[in-house]
Amino acid sequence: MEDQIGAIIVTSIVIAICAIFFLGLPALVFHYITIWREKGKLRPNDERMLEDLWRSAKSMERRIEALETLLTKSDDQSKSR
Repeated sequence: MEDQIGAIIVTSIVIAICAIFFLGLPALVFHYITIWREKGKLRPNDERMLEDLWRSAKSMERRIEALETLLTKSDDQSKSR
């Protein structure tokens, strides 16, 4: 009787380990693969934010170029005096 209970316990443990190994582990791996794939895509809010940042950078670049032009002209005028 004790041998049968021991065999049942061992069999239950082996079945549980096989279930974890063959069902749980692949499910966990596929779960994180889908999360990884979703993170690679930009959401609409992210795209809008990047577009706004790009526009801001372009306007700042134009302003800096204008300032450089003014400073160059100012420097040329001060050297000619």
